[in-house]
Amino acid sequence: MTLKPGLSRSPLAVDFPDMPLVRGVETATARAGFYAHERDDILVMRFAPGTTCAGVFTRHGVGSAPVDWCRSQLEASGGADVRALVVNAGCANSFTGRPGAAAAGRVASAVAKRFGCRRRDVMLASTGVIGVLLDDERITRQLDSAEANLAPANWPAAAAAIMTTDTFAKGARAEATIDGKTVRIAGIAKGSGMIAPDMATMLAFVVTDAAIAPGVLQSLARVQTRATFNAVTVDGDRSTNDTLLLFATGESGVAPITRLADPRLADFKAKLHEVLLDLALQLVRDGEGASKFVRITVSGAKTDASARKIARTIAESPLVKTAFAGEDANWGRIVMAVGRADEPVNRDRIRISFGSLTAAVKGCVAANYDEAAMSAYMKNAELEVAVDVGVGGGSAVMWTCDLTKQYVAINGDYRS
Repeated sequence: MTLKPGLSRSPLAVDFPDMPLVRGVETATARAGFYAHERDDILVMRFAPGTTCAGVFTRHGVGSAPVDWCRSQLEASGGADVRALVVNAGCANSFTGRPGAAAAGRVASAVAKRFGCRRRDVMLASTGVIGVLLDDERITRQLDSAEANLAPANWPAAAAAIMTTDTFAKGARAEATIDGKTVRIAGIAKGSGMIAPDMATMLAFVVTDAAIAPGVLQSLARVQTRATFNAVTVDGDRSTNDTLLLFATGESGVAPITRLADPRLADFKAKLHEVLLDLALQLVRDGEGASKFVRITVSGAKTDASARKIARTIAESPLVKTAFAGEDANWGRIVMAVGRADEPVNRDRIRISFGSLTAAVKGCVAANYDEAAMSAYMKNAELEVAVDVGVGGGSAVMWTCDLTKQYVAINGDYRS
C-alpha cells in the first residue's frame, strides 16, 4: 500500500484483519494512472452466477454517474444475478453530466463483454475529485491484466486500491451460523474526509457466501446502515459518491433465505451489524488529521430522532471538535451545541459526563467537578461524552473525531 505523498498513518489506525475465504468472489487490482505516484487505483471483483446484490447510496442532491448507474441497474434487475464490480479511485466522475454517464456505461459494457454477462449485472463505484470527467479508457485498458489476475479475494490489496486520503486500509470480517453451518462475511471500506450521516468520501463493499434473496438483502442493508454508517461523522460534509453494496454469492451450500422474518437469519443479522459498524468506526479512526476518537451518547431526549440530531450537532460542532484537539475540558461547548440543536431539552436537568467524570448536573457545574482530573482525561486518544437532556426516553450514539490543523493542510492540498 502506498499512501498519498505527505500523509502519515493515523495514530488511531487499526491493523487489517485476517480475512476469511468467501466462496464465490474473486478480486484483482491494477494501476490505471489516476494518481501521479505509484499505486493501484482500480479494483475488479467477479462474482459467481446467481449472486444477489443490494445497495444504499448517498441522498446528496448532486450525486454521481456511478451512483446513478447502480441505482438504475439494481432497479432493473431487482438485485438478482450481479456478476461484477469495478471501482476506481482518483476520479469521482461526479458533476460530469451526460459525458460522465456515458463513460460509466462504457466501462460497464467492456466488463460485461469480457465476463459474459449483461451490462446491468455490473456495478460501478468511483471516488476522488469532483467535477473531473472519468477517462474510461484508463480502466478498460487494464481489464486484460485484471482478468488474468483474478483470484480468491486478496482483501488487503482490494482495500488499498480504493483509498484516497485514507492512511490505512480498512477491512472487517465475521462468521455467522445458518442451519448449523458457517457462512462468512468480509467487507472493505474507504473514507477519511467528507464523512457525515447520509452514507457517512465513503465506499463500502461487503460480500457473504450465504444465499440471501435480493429483497431480504436490500432490507438488511437499509436497516443496518442507520446505526453504523449513518452514525459516524468526521467533518459534517456529505459526499456525492457514497455507496454501500452488499453481495451474497450463495456459495456456502446453505439453503437460501427468502424472508426477512426467517428465524435462521438472526445470527447473520447480528454479525452483519458487527462488520458494518467496524468499518464505519474505522472511517472515524482515519478522519483526516484526527488524533482523538470520540463516542457521544445522548439520552433523555424526547425521541430517538431528537437524540440523534443533538448528538450529531455536538459531534459536528467545530468548537467542540477543536476543544477535543486541544485537550481542553471546555464542557460549556457541549452545552452550546446541545442548545443549538433546536430540539426539546430541559436546561435545569441537563447532565454532562466525560468518561466517568461528571462535569455538569441539574443544569449547573457539578459540585464535585475536578478540572485537573478532567484535563487529564482529555489527553486520552479515545474519549466518551455522555449527555442527558432530561425530557424523555430517546437515545442515540454518534462517533466522531477531533478537528486539527492537519485537516486543513490535507484538504488545502487535496488536488496537488
